[in-house]
Amino acid sequence: MKKLILLAGLALSALFGTAASANDDVMKLTQDPNQWVLQTGDYANQRYSKLDQINAGNVGKLQVAWTFSTGVLRGHEGSPLVVGNIMYVHAPFPNTVFALDLDNDGKIIWKYEPKQDPNVIPVMCCDTVNRGLAYAEGKVFLHQADTTVVALDAKTGKVLWSVKNGDPSKGETNTATVMPVKDKLLVGISGGEFGVQCHVTAYDMATGKMAWRAYSEGPDDQILLDPVKTTSLGKPVGADSSLKTWQGDQWKTGGGCTWGWYSYDPKLNLVYYGSGNPSTWNPKQRPGDNKWSMTIFARDPDTGVAKWVYQMTPHDEWDYDGINEMVLVDQKIDGKDRNLLVHFDRNGFGYTLDRATGELLVAEKFDPAVNWATKVDMDPKSATYGRPQVVAQYSTEHNGEDTNSKGICPAALGTKDQQPSAFSPRTGLFYVPTNHVCMDYEPFRVSYTPGQPYVGATLSMYPAPNSHGGMGNFIAWDATKGKIVWSLPEQFSVWSGALATAGDIVFYGTLEGYLKAVDAKTGKELYRFKTASGIIGNVMTYTHKGKQYVAVLSGVGGWAGIGLAAGLTDPNAGLGAVGGYAALNSYTALGGQLTVFALPN
Repeated sequence: MKKLILLAGLALSALFGTAASANDDVMKLTQDPNQWVLQTGDYANQRYSKLDQINAGNVGKLQVAWTFSTGVLRGHEGSPLVVGNIMYVHAPFPNTVFALDLDNDGKIIWKYEPKQDPNVIPVMCCDTVNRGLAYAEGKVFLHQADTTVVALDAKTGKVLWSVKNGDPSKGETNTATVMPVKDKLLVGISGGEFGVQCHVTAYDMATGKMAWRAYSEGPDDQILLDPVKTTSLGKPVGADSSLKTWQGDQWKTGGGCTWGWYSYDPKLNLVYYGSGNPSTWNPKQRPGDNKWSMTIFARDPDTGVAKWVYQMTPHDEWDYDGINEMVLVDQKIDGKDRNLLVHFDRNGFGYTLDRATGELLVAEKFDPAVNWATKVDMDPKSATYGRPQVVAQYSTEHNGEDTNSKGICPAALGTKDQQPSAFSPRTGLFYVPTNHVCMDYEPFRVSYTPGQPYVGATLSMYPAPNSHGGMGNFIAWDATKGKIVWSLPEQFSVWSGALATAGDIVFYGTLEGYLKAVDAKTGKELYRFKTASGIIGNVMTYTHKGKQYVAVLSGVGGWAGIGLAAGLTDPNAGLGAVGGYAALNSYTALGGQLTVFALPN
């Protein structure tokens, strides 16, 4: 184990030791564990902190140090940032931003209050969440719900530049954070449930001028693919690799949205992210593999051109968006050092790939309940190499329109949604918040109208049968073997992002509102505290004046909590989530609060 930890530490040094090829300011700040300047914690998306003042031996003594209300009663995703002695806190729509003085009891230094059209709210798929801010070079970056990207002066809150990234009247909105890489800001888009042709865009960080835009589907010059140099599972994708997998011009309303997380390897100079579901949710209406929806992309941030792609769920029939985080780690597989990318997909498979080449190394279920596919074909000589082997009983394509396919696991919100995992180089394990939820899924024919829902399916959700009765698990995962090391059952989905620390503890939150700390090696619960509302935010940590703090946003909502957040009662509303999570009403209520914890003096 000591050898594994040493190797992991050396690998991390190699991964982060090339600051000149990244954004120097972000690289410097992310290597300082006292601060937290990206939602992902670092470019590798590991959500690991080297702080160990709070550890497995004393975490049980944690107390609330202070709190702050955002004044908004909807789902609070993402986390605050800390840069120096200032904490930056964001809120859901209308996306207010607060700068708080940590030297003065959290006094508000400045507040940014964007004026957004409330008509954006009904166009947002699954609550009015926002996954937070990013910091670089004295600027705080926000991507608003109405797709306005804003650069704010970190000291004053003054708007330095703003640019419109999409058009809400067509269904284009935003819920995601952004990623500063080198001299560019990477920005995604939401709208797969409205037939948007989705994209990732790079803006000049200094001016807001567009540098490049890469779509998820369409012609090669729009996707920014090189037919010869861009590969998939080691082979060139070839000309018109996307167009050949769509019927007619369906790609123009093809979805493939990019509302998840971004990672960056400065040594390889590659950015990684995933694309979401194809539109519509009725698979009968869009024959073909629907490339490159449901795909992991590795792109050059300077040009946007993709080096490699891997489609996890060809011709998606279940809404298994591929937008979840790509975690970059260096570990051994079969005794060989590998530069890895680890991804826990909505479809229930945990993938481990070589992040330089896109070679598929591991693909295994990270919840035993997953039944829509038996396995992923791992034989490079097979005609179906890299594809999931779909079970006909759970295929909504096979069963057809207006047929209710029952007992599909996982549900559309996946074995894991956007709530990010964490990785500890001390244990070599990943800590994954999961959903343990199945569904019935009935597709129906739908027509496309710009700005109107383009879903085409009715869903109902419920706990995975023949199990512990709950709707979630928090697991430790070995990505080199594709094995669950330990699993903690939860009554509801774990919709909070995890945090691992050098104190050998892992933090996460629950939909009932508990902040929990568990032993990183065994999963033993060491601490819990019930906050003001359900937690769908991501846990972060920082120090101030030599003291370590842990902070998390409370405010129930998101897809799992949409019934509470939006006051919905129809069981089929919220794309099936309202009925599945109706019991949440007995455990928590709306809120919007930051809670900060510390050890007693």
